[in-house]
Amino acid sequence: MWVLIATSIAMLSVMALALARALKAETVYDRILGVNMFGTKTALFIAVLGFLGGRPDFLDIAIVYALINFIGMIAVLRFFEYTASNESDDPEESIK
Repeated sequence: MWVLIATSIAMLSVMALALARALKAETVYDRILGVNMFGTKTALFIAVLGFLGGRPDFLDIAIVYALINFIGMIAVLRFFEYTASNESDDPEESIK
């Protein structure tokens, strides 16, 4: 039982550090990296809890969560890439 408690505390502390990085980062990409790391650690936390609790169906939930996290990060990065490329265009060229 102490293994479950120690693992949970370690994972939660790493998740807190990832969340702190996401909140205190200077650039947008550092914030995205912090949120992505938080999502990855959450999927790992769900998988570890399922393993230690004897619930193998939690692994399926962790995999689905990781896939949603991955697709969400791709979407957010594409959005910021699109908005960054539109902001760098010369407004006078778009009028001509």
